[in-house]
Amino acid sequence: MQRVFVIGKNRNPLMPCHPARARELLTGGKAKVFRLFPFTIILTERKDGDTQPVSFKTDPGSRTTGIAIVAEFGRGRTVIWAAGLNHRGHNIGKSLSDRRAVRRGRRKRKTRYRKPRLLNRRRAEGWLPPSLLSRVGNIRVWLGRILSFVPLTEIEAETVRFDTQKMQNPEISGTEYRQGELSGYEVREYLLEKWGRKCAYCGKENVPLEIEHIIPESKGGSDRVSNLTVACENCNRKKGNRDIGDFLKRKPDVLRKILSGAKAPLRDTAAVNAARYAVGKILKSFGLPVSFWSGGRTKYNRTKQGYPKDHWIDAACVGESGRYVLIPEDMKPLIITAAGRGSRQMCRMDRYGFPSTAAKKSKTVGGFVTGDIVRAVVPKGKKAGTHRGRVAVRLSGSFRVGKTDGISRKYCELLQRSDGYEYKKGDGVSSPASFNLKKCRSLHAVNF
Repeated sequence: MQRVFVIGKNRNPLMPCHPARARELLTGGKAKVFRLFPFTIILTERKDGDTQPVSFKTDPGSRTTGIAIVAEFGRGRTVIWAAGLNHRGHNIGKSLSDRRAVRRGRRKRKTRYRKPRLLNRRRAEGWLPPSLLSRVGNIRVWLGRILSFVPLTEIEAETVRFDTQKMQNPEISGTEYRQGELSGYEVREYLLEKWGRKCAYCGKENVPLEIEHIIPESKGGSDRVSNLTVACENCNRKKGNRDIGDFLKRKPDVLRKILSGAKAPLRDTAAVNAARYAVGKILKSFGLPVSFWSGGRTKYNRTKQGYPKDHWIDAACVGESGRYVLIPEDMKPLIITAAGRGSRQMCRMDRYGFPSTAAKKSKTVGGFVTGDIVRAVVPKGKKAGTHRGRVAVRLSGSFRVGKTDGISRKYCELLQRSDGYEYKKGDGVSSPASFNLKKCRSLHAVNF
């Protein structure tokens, strides 16, 4: 179960507490609800308290970034809060493409024409496309928010998903890396991501996968990653040292897919690698001790402890301190989805590009903005009852709360302002069938 964030009377961060303790403080009048997501209480009497070492650990990804807060208790390192941060970089790329198409379309129509800007523009050093910059911004926003609620002492981040130099030349940093326990984890994780974590030949998922040479070594095949794929045990045994063209002669579509994807770049991995320096710079700007680790180290820690694959679990297992970290059985992460803050479009257009509605006069109606979380208590009528959810405002004063339409604004009470993100509860760690919690607890009892 996730801990509840606590801030003092002066809004200084204190140690997160158990939900039962938070409930006791709220019912006793010693605390008030400060924020719903993440759930935070503010003390009405106490200003400060004792703290323990707390680490902010993150696993930045192209589509989802895992976040875990790990505290150092007497029994060892324990995850007290976790979240999965879903980015909207792909939607931003699509929106930019749509805008580009609309602007180019004006050249063929007798509508307002926007003159091109000067062509001698230069990009600043460290420039990132908006789709990648939004990912970096999301991490910066949430680290800043958590830092205002939790007394963090250090930051650990996975900024290099795959060490491509070590994959091409494993001895580039010394033979001790190749001969150590981490040998092969960089290549395995890269191949699993590239081939979708399923057998390249039969498509089976959730089965043990083995590294397979597309061109067998006995026929001149190399160990470069462009000649490697993943296959289940049965397919690997059937193929043996046969030529892939002979092995898949009855599956031409699969053969074409493997040959075309063998040297294809991993787009999501390229996005992570392109933004890793910007992420590192952002993390360092907060003034806390920061350490950076690779994806091979993360997977090694996770598999050794028997935890299932998930972004927030990967975040908990980042770095040297992730070798022995306890994840409570009932831990359920908060799923945070970047939704943006609306659109700059003033009115809708018809199929010919002309305005079909009037321009909006005001974004705020009665103190509410579309996207705010509100509670509406309607005393009578067809909509009688308590409604809670995000509000869609209208100038008429008739709002939509959640899925219920036609609620007057005079019944609405603000719970949390719209902040550009949507929230929901995720699945617990014990949901995968392969996760053996008793085995993990015994492992931690021995090593802590």
